[in-house]
Amino acid sequence: MPEGESSNADKPVLVVKDLHVRGSTGVLIRDVCIKLNHGEALAITGPSGSGKTSLGLALAGKSVFSGHIEWNLPPASRLCWVEQQAHHLTRQHTSDLYYQQRFNSWDTEETETVAEALGEQLNEAGPLLDEMKISYLLSENLIQLSSGENKKLQLLRARLEKPAVLIMDQPFTGLDTSTRQWLNEEFCRLKKSGMLLLLICPADEIPPVADKVLVLDNGKQESFLSRETYLERINEMPGNRQEAVNNPEQEIETDPAGETVIEMKNVTVCYGQKKILDAVNWTVRQGECWLLTGPNGAGKSTLLSLITADNPQGYANEIYLFGKKRGSGESIWDIKKKTGYLSPELHLYFSLSATAFEAVASGLFDTIGLFRSVSSTDREWVLQWMQVCGVAHVQDRPLYTLPAGEQRLVLLARALVKDPPLLVLDEPCQGLDAEQKKRLLELVDQVCRLSGKTLLFVSHYEKEIPGCIRHYLRLEKGRVQL
Repeated sequence: MPEGESSNADKPVLVVKDLHVRGSTGVLIRDVCIKLNHGEALAITGPSGSGKTSLGLALAGKSVFSGHIEWNLPPASRLCWVEQQAHHLTRQHTSDLYYQQRFNSWDTEETETVAEALGEQLNEAGPLLDEMKISYLLSENLIQLSSGENKKLQLLRARLEKPAVLIMDQPFTGLDTSTRQWLNEEFCRLKKSGMLLLLICPADEIPPVADKVLVLDNGKQESFLSRETYLERINEMPGNRQEAVNNPEQEIETDPAGETVIEMKNVTVCYGQKKILDAVNWTVRQGECWLLTGPNGAGKSTLLSLITADNPQGYANEIYLFGKKRGSGESIWDIKKKTGYLSPELHLYFSLSATAFEAVASGLFDTIGLFRSVSSTDREWVLQWMQVCGVAHVQDRPLYTLPAGEQRLVLLARALVKDPPLLVLDEPCQGLDAEQKKRLLELVDQVCRLSGKTLLFVSHYEKEIPGCIRHYLRLEKGRVQL
């Protein structure tokens, strides 16, 4: 090598100076500066709405920015961006899927199987499928994959691109404990292989693979630290120590002879030869608050779909909701008007033009989208719940443009807006920062304590459970674990 010249290996692999990103709502990122060396992995964190995803998109070359981004990589190197949530298309390559479609056996084939989606890459994917222990997914339709299965498929597709840089947005979202552990180990293997990792994650999920941590706050760079220094700092800050939320001040008493809200007798759900639920027996009484747990793919979402009247197999089983047997003459709307529901993927099915206000107001009519006018009285009621949930200030913004945390709080307001006797909250803390999680859990706890609502709450995290929980149901491979 001639004197005075240096190889790419002697330069930082990434140099960012004075980075600015603008969006439809104004400046999203400003004054960000980064220097990352070869062999280092970066975690990007900060409160919800701080600009983490906007920064990731800019670094991946998927958005317009001003400032300087310099990658020192070998020629023809690829950068791969993996978004937070998987988006699937129909066989006609359109996005017009509907929410209940994954539970309708006659309609699930409207999406490709995993094998079909991999197409010409299927043979190449073989060793990775075995390594990642997901060969069993090949015959599954995309729309029926669990959160953990979707995340593994996202990572598989990324690896097939053989990128030099992998940028993942919220990689641990929706994953159970064992899958999170597997993903952390996978990140270590990828880093060892020479892949550069940039991982966008909440403060309490900074992965061991990260060498550096970039903290954003309100679109600005708050700090750029080593992982060790960052963890020392947050552990020393008041209020940042991890404490269980489920620490009630008083016991909750429920009437063991109270009205039965849900009763399932030997409930079984199959799709083809695959059994999703296997002889489930479960009774939930008025005012009881339940935690539903189990690994990814255990059947939790399917179980909830029977309760929210989204699954037609409810008619083929002995299920009683609010004292009436399914199929005895009640309509799905009779059930839905008594149920407030939030799920991790619900926001995907709203129109791109739907505002946050319209999303909340649609809860009054149990529709995914607002298709009728709202009275002045209802409008005030909707705004009150948006205020309670801390999202009144975004009422006129399109739902899809909001940070994931604010989207989740909008959908919580939607679940609460009609004051239903039953709340079904499926992983409601996904995408929330620490303050938002605290607000949501305290609100759910207060609502259930004061109003005597029945609650079904799903979470993979022990420290994301409201204090009103007193009953527990765990599913594994579709069976209730006693």
